[in-house]
Amino acid sequence: MSLPDSTDLPPATGAWQAGDPPGRRQWFHPGVVRLESGAELPGVEVAFETWGTLNASRSNAVLVEHALTGDSHAAGESGPGHPSPGWWDGLIGPGKALDTDQLFVVVSNVLGGCQGTTGPASLAPDGQYWGSRFPEITVRDQVAVEVALADHLGIERWAAVLGGSMGGMRALEWAIMEPERVRALMVLASPAASSADQIAWASPQIHAILGDANWQGGDYHAAGPGKGPHVGLGVARRIAHATYRSAEELNERFGRRPQGEDDPRFAVESYLDHHANKLVRRFDAASYVLLTRSMNGHDVGRGRGGVREALQRVTARTIAVGVDSDRLYPPEQVRELADHIPEARYAEIASPYGHDSFLIETEQVAALVKELLAD
Repeated sequence: MSLPDSTDLPPATGAWQAGDPPGRRQWFHPGVVRLESGAELPGVEVAFETWGTLNASRSNAVLVEHALTGDSHAAGESGPGHPSPGWWDGLIGPGKALDTDQLFVVVSNVLGGCQGTTGPASLAPDGQYWGSRFPEITVRDQVAVEVALADHLGIERWAAVLGGSMGGMRALEWAIMEPERVRALMVLASPAASSADQIAWASPQIHAILGDANWQGGDYHAAGPGKGPHVGLGVARRIAHATYRSAEELNERFGRRPQGEDDPRFAVESYLDHHANKLVRRFDAASYVLLTRSMNGHDVGRGRGGVREALQRVTARTIAVGVDSDRLYPPEQVRELADHIPEARYAEIASPYGHDSFLIETEQVAALVKELLAD
């Protein structure tokens, strides 16, 4: 990835840092978090945002789970503290599918993330960046922290928990780990366990970052502008983004067109370059590695007698949503959820946009969300 000139170099990390504008974030401090591995993570902070008002019976709360490079800013405009507009803005707000005149919507930044919740780019209690010292975490560790957040907010039972991709993994774990606390569940474009194919796609992304000369063993966060592992993170994003979209869309949208007379790139290469350059300015490479590894480890059947037995624990009314053109998490994996969760049905988004359709096809997703929330 070619970097811009020295007057516009990206920071060492695109993570939110203490002292940056807080935006709409609020913080919860669970203190020491004990991980599945047995390690203890001290000084944990969790950034979250809310929309709407929690009712007197505390029965109208909905938890929305973000995907890999998402964050707590699911609705609203970009601005100080929020480099991107809300990633599900079409669904959250007054009169929308997640109607904030009626619902209390909660979105937290995931443990290990980089937009306000403790992760590798955060300062440890000793005042130094966590960096390479940050321990490996699992999807279940991430959900355990969200359970503590729910307790902090006084929410005994969610009216619904929903999420797509990595967010779907956490939503599913919520319904298995805490079945009595999830009334309704929606899992979009996400499986019960990551497959060998998905792990294979993730592997070169991780290696691209680890092989960057500026990775510095994961301890680059105090480096100056342009000194972070931007090349590796950009390559990882290019690989990932190609799996997020369908071959049909890329061929139809770009074909073999050149970018321009004086630009040797194909148009589709320019498109991937654009997304790579955006990500290095708003995300942290170490978080990308950490969270990708947690997704690789996702398996609801681990220690529970297998996937089928684990899914039988879900008591929530469930809609498992696949995307007909998804080549990253194909529909048959999502259908498995509906086959084994007792009160579940399968629905499918029809779209040429591939995996990203759960973020793009607002009308189709809104209709399913309204169905999920209907009494």
